[in-house]
Amino acid sequence: MGAERDRVAGFGRLEDGLRTPGTDWYRWGPYVSERQWGTVREDYSADGNAWDYLPHDHARSQAYRWGEDGLAGFCDIEQRLCLALALWNGRDPILKERAFGLTGPQGNHGEDVKEYWWYLDAIPSHAWNRWRYHYPQGAFPYQDLIDTNAHRNRYQPEYELLDTGAFDGDRYWVTEVHYAKAGPDDLLMAIQVTNQGPDAETLHVLPTAWFRNTWSWGDDGPRPALRASGDRSVAIDHPFAGAMELLAAAGPDGTGPQLLFCENETNLARLYGAEAVTPYPKDGINDHVIHGSPTVNPVATGTKCAFWYQVTVPAGQTAELRLRLRLRPAAGGPGTSAAKAAAALGKDFDQVMAQRKAEADEFYAELTPAGASADEALVLRQASAGMLWSKQLFYYDVARWLDGDPTQPVPPAVRKTGRNSRWRNFDGFDIISMPDKWEYPWFAAWDLAFHTVTLAHLDPAFAKYQLILICREWFQHPQGALPAYEWDFGDVNPPVHAWAALQIWAIDGARDLGFLSRVFAKLLVNFTWWVNREDASDKSVFEGGFLGLDNIGPIDRSHLPAGYTLEQSDATGWMGSYALAMGAIAAVLSRSRQEHQEGQDLVLKFLEHFAGIRTALDEQGLWDETDGLFYDRLVTPSGYSVPVKTRSMVGIIPALAAGVLDGDMLQQAMTMNKNFWRFLQKQGVGDMQKLSETPQLRGEAGAQRLLLSVASPDQLERLFAKLFDESEFLSPHGLRALSAYHRDHPYSFDAEGYQSSIDYEPAESTTSMFGGNSNWRGPIWMPVNYLVVESLERYYRFYGGDFEVEYPTGSGKRLTLDRVVADLQDRLISLFTRDANGRRACFGGTEIMQTDPAWKDNLIFSEYFHGDNGAAIGAFHQTGWTGLIADVIVRRHGGVRALGDVLRDVAEKAQP
Repeated sequence: MGAERDRVAGFGRLEDGLRTPGTDWYRWGPYVSERQWGTVREDYSADGNAWDYLPHDHARSQAYRWGEDGLAGFCDIEQRLCLALALWNGRDPILKERAFGLTGPQGNHGEDVKEYWWYLDAIPSHAWNRWRYHYPQGAFPYQDLIDTNAHRNRYQPEYELLDTGAFDGDRYWVTEVHYAKAGPDDLLMAIQVTNQGPDAETLHVLPTAWFRNTWSWGDDGPRPALRASGDRSVAIDHPFAGAMELLAAAGPDGTGPQLLFCENETNLARLYGAEAVTPYPKDGINDHVIHGSPTVNPVATGTKCAFWYQVTVPAGQTAELRLRLRLRPAAGGPGTSAAKAAAALGKDFDQVMAQRKAEADEFYAELTPAGASADEALVLRQASAGMLWSKQLFYYDVARWLDGDPTQPVPPAVRKTGRNSRWRNFDGFDIISMPDKWEYPWFAAWDLAFHTVTLAHLDPAFAKYQLILICREWFQHPQGALPAYEWDFGDVNPPVHAWAALQIWAIDGARDLGFLSRVFAKLLVNFTWWVNREDASDKSVFEGGFLGLDNIGPIDRSHLPAGYTLEQSDATGWMGSYALAMGAIAAVLSRSRQEHQEGQDLVLKFLEHFAGIRTALDEQGLWDETDGLFYDRLVTPSGYSVPVKTRSMVGIIPALAAGVLDGDMLQQAMTMNKNFWRFLQKQGVGDMQKLSETPQLRGEAGAQRLLLSVASPDQLERLFAKLFDESEFLSPHGLRALSAYHRDHPYSFDAEGYQSSIDYEPAESTTSMFGGNSNWRGPIWMPVNYLVVESLERYYRFYGGDFEVEYPTGSGKRLTLDRVVADLQDRLISLFTRDANGRRACFGGTEIMQTDPAWKDNLIFSEYFHGDNGAAIGAFHQTGWTGLIADVIVRRHGGVRALGDVLRDVAEKAQP
């Protein structure tokens, strides 16, 4: 076990979130959002328009209520003290303190960040983190980006920062921030700025520290303070770390930085024309640097401070600046304070940086499978870094948000019955894995489940903590629902958390039964909620609305006209998968503990649910025999049922519900479970002899296994024919969300006057549904690709070499499913790795990213990818679930055992 594994081995103690402190090495990390403005938490408007209530232009002047944002931000685990980077090229109208992007209404495809930064490296304890940013030397084209995108419609591409010419002539700065820890409360920050341009340039670099404003809301005691303790040092009394200091080295030319102080208080005069509460508000440093305003405190104290460096760098050269945040040494020790500071930022600094980098190399050498190429190792490491950098403090007390703070204006009355008003129990104050800390700086329930699979390879205890957390009583609704995301906690996401729990447990060595038991108990409540609340017809055909699939169909599945009901193939398939995953957990727990009979009863209970779902899919007509796909059915107010015939992942998801029942449990199910027995009889099986003649039973007597699948063997073959057809779902880089069949065959829908249509859109969506920024109408999405591959592995483990499919469809080649799995994994990996021409599909036609040495190895882990050429689109700053590619690479090269094999071993060990 390497140094990093030793450091994080005790993290399991953080099982109750911030209410129980974790290990010291987690006290500081990249827990700062990249966008706090424009979020629901900061929105106190009457109309719920979060984008307009606190826009980017207000962010530098408005003290946030619920969190902080910044560039390359680090903070303590409660986000009391933050450390981040601000830059100024001498030409911009404002300091670059946070990433800029378009709001949902401004973008022609919804919200969209207009900056380029990357998370290049990280390890779980955050003893080593590396961040990179490209900053234009000319004036940043804020208004050009807003105006040009405003004039583009949904059929035109987005206007990006590269399109503005901001990087022409290589006139930009490469800025890298390297963080390393010498100890739990000893954080080193190295800032490297490289002048890529042809001429010497000056960059203003302002590493900034500030306290989150906890004092303006009426109940958190006195305000803290930062104060100068020397020319290049700041004294800090941290609320729980204790007495600290922030030290800064001189610049490359020997000149020290200027210390600037202001308050993390709203500039009331600028924003509201009201009387100022301080002459040194939050934007005081900005106004002083840009305009020379007297808005910094001359007595060198405040709640926000910056070291102002002005660094002139020749063309092609690099300058480095150094800071160190640490506990203050005891007074009276040997040597002067200045000498101690110089030593702390000199040789010792170099040694710590080199040691932590070496430990990171060791960590990833252990994680990377032997068969992976160097390029795959690069992809795996950067994808993992993105997952680790995307942690964030998520603070949101819904009851307090609804009612307002004692010292602040009362929120509009409509808030009491509006957004999230039914979720007063929600009280989040925890470190959570975010999908994207700019575009989605809030957790999403089903995204988070996928995050945990990759995180389980990096930090299993943190992965477990994430699943436990979302099921805690301050997250889960008392009725059993899991919160979806802050824009609407009441929306419904696919129930993939039991599946994720099994994956984490298996990746972590199939040892932690306490984790499985704890998650199982809370998910049992959630499963019951689904059965009771999302099955309107009581026929085991489920609803759920958009279920994370946003624009997948011609209708808005979350906002149907009054009187309409949508019977969903995907919701029903998800519930089949949920039942099987819960049954598998129950089986593991029953085989491993004393509560054997109680556990077996629960297994049988979930088999009963599965049997009902399997039967319902047949009886309710969701399967279309002509097309060979499952379809949703819209039931009109008159009772007329209309199939929604779009060839999409909705029609494939039922095939994900597959599992294997071993002989011991199979015999009990047949003798004790009436519903399950009736299910078998419907398959033409009346006794064990007839069952043994079906293609769904394998093995010798006494050791037989039954394949449980929502889709029958005949349906599977029909589904696979569509799925593996290159003119339909199969693309060069994975599976499309919507079949390319609709490119030439648009689908029109009409149900008693409720009309809509859909066609294949391989890139951005042309509809405004869900804000227009999320599109399942053709692109490649990592989560469903991952689930399809994982289900094919399960089918292969049952059928082995006896089941072959034509792959690709129409090719005449017959392959076993393990070879199909390998090919699909290779297609997904090829989104990021270089092809024979040295090009990466994810970069598309952006030549600077394909060929320029400063860009070409900084990878984009986008929200989704072009359905035809694999170009990265959607949110692209390390969107969380695309980090699954790290797990795909490990599995492709045999670096981890499949869940089915682990479950089989558990079953065999439990046999008498």
